[in-house]
Amino acid sequence: MRVYVPLTLPGLAQAHKAGELGPGPLTAYAVTPALREWYVSDDIEELEYAALNRAASASLRLLAGDPEAPRRRIVVAVDVADKDAATDPDGALTVSSIGEVRIAGPVRLAKAAAVHADADDAEADVTAAAEALGAADQGDDDAQFVVDGAEDHELLWFGVQEIPGLLG
Repeated sequence: MRVYVPLTLPGLAQAHKAGELGPGPLTAYAVTPALREWYVSDDIEELEYAALNRAASASLRLLAGDPEAPRRRIVVAVDVADKDAATDPDGALTVSSIGEVRIAGPVRLAKAAAVHADADDAEADVTAAAEALGAADQGDDDAQFVVDGAEDHELLWFGVQEIPGLLG
């Protein structure tokens, strides 16, 4: 199963240094039955893109909680055995947790298929979105518009061997 692990640049640096994502449990996003139902598509590429976007939103939440982290959303795509990814881990499926999976232990970074990251030109919108996230969660439509502005930026694809350059 391909899972998408949300991180920040400091989180990616730590994973790179340790050679693994972890320690567990790790929250990630994947094509789950709930995501299939919510997204209403049978196209696996579209579903994986939806899971990637869920992880990008989770990365934004990590940024909102870490004001010192550079304002770039980071998502690591990793392949794990199906049995290692528990769907609906809290047993309380909500709209915000659609596609969420929990991985019990660490995952070797060598298993990563790719790293997805914001381009430098997304920084202003990602910064504004991280600052507006709390108000958007409270139903502020203007703040939600700002959060959506970050989602307008496509994450770029990087090979695992390019991580040192991302951390640069």
